[in-house]
Amino acid sequence: MSEEAQAMSETAPTGSRFTLLEPLRQRTYRTIWIASLFSNFGQLIQGVGAAWLMTRLTSSPQMVALVQTAIMLPLMLVALPAGAIADMFDRRKVALAGLAFACAMAICLTLLAWAELISPWILLLFCFLIGAGVALFAPAWQASIGEQVSEEHLPAAIALGSISYNVARSFGPAIGGIIVAALGAMAAFAANALFYLPLVLAFLRWERAHKPSRLPPERIDRAIVSGIRYVVHSPPIRVVLIRTHVVGLAGASVSALTPLIAKDLLQGTASTYGLLLGAYGVGAVLGAMGLDLVRQRLRLEQAARLLAVLLGAMIILAGISTHVVLTCGALMVAGAAWMILVAQFNVAVQMSAPRWVTARALACYGSALTGGLAIGAWGWGSVAAAVGTGDAMVLSGTAMALSALLGFAIPLARSLPDGLEQSILTHQPQVGLALTPRSGPVVIEIDYRVDRDQARDFYAAIQKLRSARLRSGAFGWSLARDIADPELWTEHYHCPTWGDYLRQRDRMTIADRQMEDTVNIFHKGGNEGRVRRRLERPTGSVRWRADTPDRRDEAIDIFLP
Repeated sequence: MSEEAQAMSETAPTGSRFTLLEPLRQRTYRTIWIASLFSNFGQLIQGVGAAWLMTRLTSSPQMVALVQTAIMLPLMLVALPAGAIADMFDRRKVALAGLAFACAMAICLTLLAWAELISPWILLLFCFLIGAGVALFAPAWQASIGEQVSEEHLPAAIALGSISYNVARSFGPAIGGIIVAALGAMAAFAANALFYLPLVLAFLRWERAHKPSRLPPERIDRAIVSGIRYVVHSPPIRVVLIRTHVVGLAGASVSALTPLIAKDLLQGTASTYGLLLGAYGVGAVLGAMGLDLVRQRLRLEQAARLLAVLLGAMIILAGISTHVVLTCGALMVAGAAWMILVAQFNVAVQMSAPRWVTARALACYGSALTGGLAIGAWGWGSVAAAVGTGDAMVLSGTAMALSALLGFAIPLARSLPDGLEQSILTHQPQVGLALTPRSGPVVIEIDYRVDRDQARDFYAAIQKLRSARLRSGAFGWSLARDIADPELWTEHYHCPTWGDYLRQRDRMTIADRQMEDTVNIFHKGGNEGRVRRRLERPTGSVRWRADTPDRRDEAIDIFLP
């Protein structure tokens, strides 16, 4: 088991080499990280410019609020397709495509602002398009981090990514305000376009060793379904996503209600709001620096429960405080707790998914988090409108603290999965028909001859194999026992096409093969004829001669359903 997996195990490690700055020793990661810092600044500067320009274009508060919605919505809507694309193709090229699109849209927005052709809806459209480019880039970039640093330093690399964003969030809005005040919104849009260029150049310089699949890529819809099915049938990832979504729902009040905290509870101004944002961002940076200590001292579940309670307490304190210093302190601690909590969840997802589905698993994680934040922000805003900002924060903090109780019902995995490397197959199925990748459905049946005394142990072992089959792409899995011959068991499942079946075989990991070997130990018979692969509804595989119409009709009558 790797050191990172041990860090999440029941007994916390004592000698982990996790150090925050270690990933920066890798030139590729260091270059991309520095460039991403500029990109994060650019996006936040653009957000300030867009919000300010919207106030000049319309007096509607709803339209001003929709600026942030337009920027964030693509992160939820585009995440899954973007994750599927990142898994199907070269992640470097996918990241470059997303960045190029975002940069091109930022340039178009700048030119429209220069020509004074922007209306409120055009502004929202381009904010959405820029966000869509970022959403296409994000899963490819996150999934490729593991290719730029060692597995041992992956948590530190993820933490550094969060530091980059939170440093930009701490100072980006202030810089954006200065640029807009001095040069106007067009300059903010131009700065965003310019700040994408270092990141584009960094990815162009990355000499990634791409290993193309021997099979053609899936259709995008099937790739999305494959990613969702993997997450659903992977208990470690499924639990992390549920906990992430709940944490997002409960903690969304911080980002949603901070302006009202500054205005209503502290009787402050816009500068007070900026101060609170800065305190939260600084806390997040400090939290990233403390991630090393938390991972060494606490198991994942212990840390998740403690951080949820601490974060809830700080949200309550921010809701009852009327002193700016106390509120800043509460938000700083809340930022640190939030940063460590979501970073731990991010690491758990990355290290629980094999390479073929990493980007899709991260996309599901991102959707769970942003979806929780989006729904929670709307919900806590409605609560604040009904009972007041302070009471809404208290209720939110209470919900966050109570979310720790989920650890008793659906605890996080004591240890992260091992053996996620691809299992290289040494044999190929025998084929006597003229199959294409689109031929199907394909039905697979496997016989096992098991002693009656071992029936219970065999059944328990094959249930674990069932999850592995479903994760890798099998459908309709079932297990049957022969009535006349109780020692004979038959495993049955199908794949939509022959191409899907070949992918399902290739996706099996070393751990999955070990489960398969464990099940095969129970089989005491010979291997001849044990595995049967059949083409269901094989009309297209029937061949006949043009001069034998009677046999053609007979074949159609036999094989048509």
